[in-house]
Amino acid sequence: MTTDKAPEIAALNDLCRKAMGIAGRVFQTSGISALPPKDQSAIREKVETFDAFTPDNDPHGERDFGAFEHNGERVFWKIDYYDGTLTRGSEDPSDPKQTVRVLTIMLASEY
Repeated sequence: MTTDKAPEIAALNDLCRKAMGIAGRVFQTSGISALPPKDQSAIREKVETFDAFTPDNDPHGERDFGAFEHNGERVFWKIDYYDGTLTRGSEDPSDPKQTVRVLTIMLASEY
């Protein structure tokens, strides 16, 4: 089900991915951090340029999840919405003034 705010949320999520670390927080799991720096960089670039959104991986139209292969490993990324204190979920993910986006990048095997 798509909400009426899905286009605004999707645009903010795209910005979070493309301005990684500036328009939101970025967290990569220990599995990603253990990879060589060249692979970490390539994975972040794949997250930034991800555009393979489908009804299966983006049922709400918010562009908050993606998955792809990198060197034979399945990689997931996910954007979560928190309040300004990072202690609970945001009441309105379409409002950047009250929402901190956290982009997590992980190996699927860590899920």
